[in-house]
Amino acid sequence: MTDVQQIKDQIKNELALQNYQDLLQRINTKCFAKCVTKPGTSLSGSEESCLAKCSTMYIESWNLASGTYLKRVQKDGN
Repeated sequence: MTDVQQIKDQIKNELALQNYQDLLQRINTKCFAKCVTKPGTSLSGSEESCLAKCSTMYIESWNLASGTYLKRVQKDGN
């Protein structure tokens, strides 16, 4: 593997990590605001359920958008 390819791979990995961290931050901010209306020392069962559903929705949406974007980039690149 060439030095240039190693640098490209490192950049890809760092971008993927940054995207993942951004997704987690959005999930934490949006889902917490939506699901935990009265913060306390612990979560209720309904809050836990809401957070789980909200997180799943965000991840599925992110995966769909990312997949669609990658397909478009690959199509345009050919």
